[in-house]
Amino acid sequence: MDTGKLKISVQSTVGIKPVEGAKITLRSTGNPTKILETSITDNSGRTEFPELMTPPLEYSMQPEMSQPYSLYTIEVESEGYGNVTINGIEVMPDETSLQTVQMRPVESGGSEQNIVIDNNTLFEEYPGKMPEAELKPLPESGEIVLSRVVVPEIVVVHDGAPGDSSAKDYYVPYADYIKNVASSEIYATWPRETIKANVLAIMSFTLNRVYTEWYRNKSYDFTITSSTAYDHKWSRGRNVFESISGVVDEVFGMYLSRPNVKQPILTQYCDGKMVSCPNWMTQWGSKYLGEQNYSAIEILRYYYGNNLYINEAERISGIPAAWPGYNLDVGATGPKVKQIQEQLYTISTAYPAITPISADGIYGPKTKTAVEQFQKIFNMPVTGVVDYATWYKISQIYVGVTRIAELT
Repeated sequence: MDTGKLKISVQSTVGIKPVEGAKITLRSTGNPTKILETSITDNSGRTEFPELMTPPLEYSMQPEMSQPYSLYTIEVESEGYGNVTINGIEVMPDETSLQTVQMRPVESGGSEQNIVIDNNTLFEEYPGKMPEAELKPLPESGEIVLSRVVVPEIVVVHDGAPGDSSAKDYYVPYADYIKNVASSEIYATWPRETIKANVLAIMSFTLNRVYTEWYRNKSYDFTITSSTAYDHKWSRGRNVFESISGVVDEVFGMYLSRPNVKQPILTQYCDGKMVSCPNWMTQWGSKYLGEQNYSAIEILRYYYGNNLYINEAERISGIPAAWPGYNLDVGATGPKVKQIQEQLYTISTAYPAITPISADGIYGPKTKTAVEQFQKIFNMPVTGVVDYATWYKISQIYVGVTRIAELT
């Protein structure tokens, strides 16, 4: 047996504030009567279990019948919040599994939650996608709601088939939605360029649904569904993997396009083993190409043609100001530095592990330290440099911390 890590972050549903002192009880999903470990969250709402048993790495490298991940269950308790139980947290060998737990305050009507995570689509058989055209006809009357490609702040996920009126709708931050889908449909142990290719395909598909207002033009009140027959597999409350999360943070403003076509490509794919899909990318095939040192764009062009390009959205909704186009590091000065300092100061009021800093517009050692502390809390590479991924993560958390209304 190999081992993997599980990091847990417990947050209030109000303002993304950390829940300190929450008790975490860990069990094996297959043996729920036995307690494996218990832990208490720190002042950032975090705790971790560094060595959990997993199946061998090779189980995730071939489409075998053996389950390539272990399943764990956690029970989360904290005074003033409804208890949360999450069943089926996936832990893979040599990977870090990230589990966010959102607790509802009792004073806001919070009650007990019991969440069951669905199996990865590569291990369990789900309905295959119904083929669609990669570009959708748009009305010529100018009635289309979106005139440019915009990354949405929130994706409204219908947890079922489009016509299932009994299925619930969930409001999910865009980047969290992409991380959830990627962790549900590929394995975190695969080559990084393979992960990147699949993430770009998922994002482009999603932004096509957003840009064309696909479901809203059919009189539905949601953006996308969790049905694999129509869209992607999304599982409420599931863990994501650090390797996948890092890729999404790096490229989440991007999508795939054709020359002289603004519309993001509806990049459909299948696993290539249980389901065959000529002219689409196959997930297992992308894994094998990644092992042959193909880059992400080379993998995508292998399946979708050489006239496929990576494009960047014109705007990211909900973000206070755009990425400056260059990294901020020690020695940098100006309004962009001041903006990041102001946001970090606000975030530090909710996350005391981040040292408060003054907004003087000068990127000095104290600012670098605050950035490092932020990156550690939010499971990013700890560099002390505000790169593209860190910029948007800081902005995202800042918006969440300063928002009073409950997003969920």
